Amino acid sequence: MPTTKESMVYEKGNLTNEALISLYKKMLKPRMIEEKMLILLRQGKISKWFGGIGQEAIAVGVTSALTKDEYILPMHRNLGVFTTREIPLYRLFSQWQGKANGFTKGRDRSFHFGTQDYNIVGMISHLGPQLGVASGIALANKLKDSKHACAVFTGEGGTSEGDFHEALNVASVWSLPVLFCIENNGYGLSTPTAEQYNCEHLAYRGKGYGMESHIIDGNNILEVYTKVSELADSIRENPRPILLEFKTFRMRGHEEASGTKYVPKELMNAWAAKDPIDNYRNYLLLEGVLTDEIEQAFRAEISTEINENLKLAFDEEKITSTKEAELNDVYRDTAYEEVTPNTETKNIRFVDAVSEGLKQSMEKHDDLIIMGQDVAEYGGVFKITNNFINQFGKERVRNTPICESAIVSASYGLSVNGMKAVMEMQFADFVSSGFNPIVNLLAKSHYRWNQNADVVVRMPCGAGVGAGPFHSQTNEAWFTKTPGLKVVYPAFPYDAKGLLATAVNDPNPVLFFEHKALYRSVYQDVPTDYYTLPLGKASLLKEGNDITIITYGSAVHWALNTLENNPEVSADLIDLRSLQPIDTEAIYASVKKTGKAIILQEDSLFGSISSDISAMIMENCFEYLDGPVKRIASMETPIPFDQGLEQQYLPKNEFEAALKEVLDY
Repeated sequence: MPTTKESMVYEKGNLTNEALISLYKKMLKPRMIEEKMLILLRQGKISKWFGGIGQEAIAVGVTSALTKDEYILPMHRNLGVFTTREIPLYRLFSQWQGKANGFTKGRDRSFHFGTQDYNIVGMISHLGPQLGVASGIALANKLKDSKHACAVFTGEGGTSEGDFHEALNVASVWSLPVLFCIENNGYGLSTPTAEQYNCEHLAYRGKGYGMESHIIDGNNILEVYTKVSELADSIRENPRPILLEFKTFRMRGHEEASGTKYVPKELMNAWAAKDPIDNYRNYLLLEGVLTDEIEQAFRAEISTEINENLKLAFDEEKITSTKEAELNDVYRDTAYEEVTPNTETKNIRFVDAVSEGLKQSMEKHDDLIIMGQDVAEYGGVFKITNNFINQFGKERVRNTPICESAIVSASYGLSVNGMKAVMEMQFADFVSSGFNPIVNLLAKSHYRWNQNADVVVRMPCGAGVGAGPFHSQTNEAWFTKTPGLKVVYPAFPYDAKGLLATAVNDPNPVLFFEHKALYRSVYQDVPTDYYTLPLGKASLLKEGNDITIITYGSAVHWALNTLENNPEVSADLIDLRSLQPIDTEAIYASVKKTGKAIILQEDSLFGSISSDISAMIMENCFEYLDGPVKRIASMETPIPFDQGLEQQYLPKNEFEAALKEVLDY
């Protein structure tokens, strides 16, 4: 077998000379781009660079092994993914300079972008969630029977994150056709592998997940390409995940400002001798496939392409935008489709309305997938999806492992691959385990690279049922603060069913709060067929002239009871129903009419949405007010278990006195 002077063994198999030389040219291109970027960095013409020098064989080999219509999820050292997918260089250069011909409209930098045109899903700096996204993309491929593979990259440092383990476990349990590619380059920024994990090879972790795994020389382009090609062909026909550990080295700093002083000189020299391009070039020269003349022609061609495209990018005007344009891109535009119900109604509970709305959405959307803990045969802990598998099957109603973060990410992957997802948080409290992908992935997706996140996260929430500190929070304020998320919080069965249907139709991520204490205590006549209600429109439950009561969720019922017990109070009672977007028009119109306002909520006070509503009223209706805006909320403590302590925690018994205080002001 031919070898290089550094004893790197190349086995070409049945690859043609044309294929051999094509792989060399594909590696040479990102190397020459990087060398040019380092010059521009020293000249101050670019601001930052994450180097992949020494790792080109992995990016080029894996990408070449996939078809162009198969998704690949790279990291910030995988320039070879983008060039092998033949993205025009001026677009890459514009992206790195934050210009309009890039992919993020100047809103993100370097390789933090994706593009559906090239089936690339860009990374976020939190690293781990993209592994779960790949699982979601692979799930969609499997459900569609598309015979597609999917590949996702991470570094050895990223394998320490919980998302890595969650994603591998989900992919293994569901037999998803995805290649998990670890670029083990020796260091996580400056931390050597010996301080990151305590096993000989990361590939060994595959065994713990019942997953096939392989160790590949990441500096040997033929080994990478032929092995990954073989495995990709295999999982297209026999869907399953495979863990690949590519042994390689990072010859530059984590980013250029970091340097490499922390790397022993002997180690740097040893890996320099294993350079994937130099060794492969020597092999091709020995084989007579490559000549110095061909080499120089390649370099001249690539150099000209780089310089011409750099000029296009440098000549491009600096990006400009308006506040209106920026705000408009936070959410994907959606035309609300009003579906009016028929006249047939049935008196049902809140829990039944949620179940009906979800079931009818499943019937309407063949590409809608429900995921969550115990949602299949068991029907969910609140029986929302009871008997769903009889109608829709376990492919569409999927029990998940206990791994909220990976399932949120997988839901996003389904959306990327053209499907819809409803994920049930077993309790809203558990969303903290999936918080990162919600606020950093779903919320920012459309603004960053124009990718919708067609995901509804159902959030059973709230106190009043003696569930204690870990099962009783109403944590909507965690999400109303985050641009890019929509937050819905109905108080009645009619609203719950119609708003859930609209949330599923909406291409933006929606947090759908369902108060557990209302599930089986509130009944209403609800249309039996499918219908929708608009998000962002409040409901005026009662009309009066003396005061405006603004509330939502279970607090709506506290307010109704208080008004029933005090018929002399003439009040507008506004049920917000939707917290983001919020119906400021209804709030302002009412306050301007009554001159007084009180906000009632179950959430604790500080940092809550009532604070923002109060501030908005003060800023927009101050001259109409006849008294201060009052806020009533729960105590600033976790939610206690004991019934007496829980009732003391909740504000419903304080509301009547506070209401009269504002009226008397």
